[in-house]
Amino acid sequence: MTKVLLLGGGKIGTCITALLTATGDYQLTVGDQDQGMLDRLEADVAKRQLRFDDAQALRDAVSGHDVVISAAPFHLTPLIAEAAKDRGAHYFDLTEDVESTRRVKALAEGAKTAFTPQCGLAPGFISIVGYDLAKRFDELHTLHMRVGALPVYPSNALKYNLTWSTDGLINEYCNPCEAIHEGELREVLPLEGMEHISLDGIDYEAFNTSGGLGTLCETLDGKVKFLNYKTVRYPGHRDIVKLLVNELQLGQRRDILKDVLEASIPMTKQDVVLIFVTAWGKKEGRLMQETYAKKVYAKEIGGQLWSAIQVTTAAGICAMVDLHRAGQLPQSGFVRQEQANLSDFLANRFGQHYA
Repeated sequence: MTKVLLLGGGKIGTCITALLTATGDYQLTVGDQDQGMLDRLEADVAKRQLRFDDAQALRDAVSGHDVVISAAPFHLTPLIAEAAKDRGAHYFDLTEDVESTRRVKALAEGAKTAFTPQCGLAPGFISIVGYDLAKRFDELHTLHMRVGALPVYPSNALKYNLTWSTDGLINEYCNPCEAIHEGELREVLPLEGMEHISLDGIDYEAFNTSGGLGTLCETLDGKVKFLNYKTVRYPGHRDIVKLLVNELQLGQRRDILKDVLEASIPMTKQDVVLIFVTAWGKKEGRLMQETYAKKVYAKEIGGQLWSAIQVTTAAGICAMVDLHRAGQLPQSGFVRQEQANLSDFLANRFGQHYA
């Protein structure tokens, strides 16, 4: 049985707990800074309250575990990864933060265990899909990746509900974004690059957000002319966020922006995750296009209703842990999401939640 330490018992952590414990293959300990969060966990798992910013406490908690999963806020990523390396545990996280991932990559150099950051939906599954499409072309010209986690029944001006980490959401809206344009790696501004798309007769808008590409810019550097990632929302959302972040300058006062969003925008479990990836280029001398489009809705697992973003994010990281356990991913060093084969991922017992 694989011993796993899960750090973070919030929205995604609770779903990870449910998925892993249901298999009987993982012995799980859940650690959190908030005892109340631990008390609300219904699963029969070991629980440990600890401070995530206490390096020694983290090392002590990691000791004796084969795997560390971080579902903690992104700014704690380096500390948790350092504790995993110090105690010889494999490391997985959900961070979308580019700088945190660079820190993890540096820690992975020479490591005897695997360091696999950016698991989840985007970054995460979207990179696996994007790279799978990219490999189908003799000459890849364009790869566009679009993801949205949206309420099924939008009812406010933003046409949005909070479904995951507010800190992560703000990070995506405020931090620089990576892209490849005319074959050159560039940083582009968040909330720009507006476009309109339609899927199943519903209109959406999409715009630049940070972190969704994971490591694909590095992997496909020199192999694609245009590569970008955009977040999908219902029309009108971007302009309101742009007002808050730029014109009211709340992007520079993120604590206030977080308070405003959490006090005003309700959560929902009635959501849908939209995944839309398009690639085009040359195959056997002909210009061809291939598209992957998928919608994932909230679903009941183990007698409990989970939101679509909980399911897709938790299933993403659980699948990567499971693939690693089965020897289908590198066992040491820095592991990119796109090193997982799409067919292996979708055949996995956790990856099947995307099928």
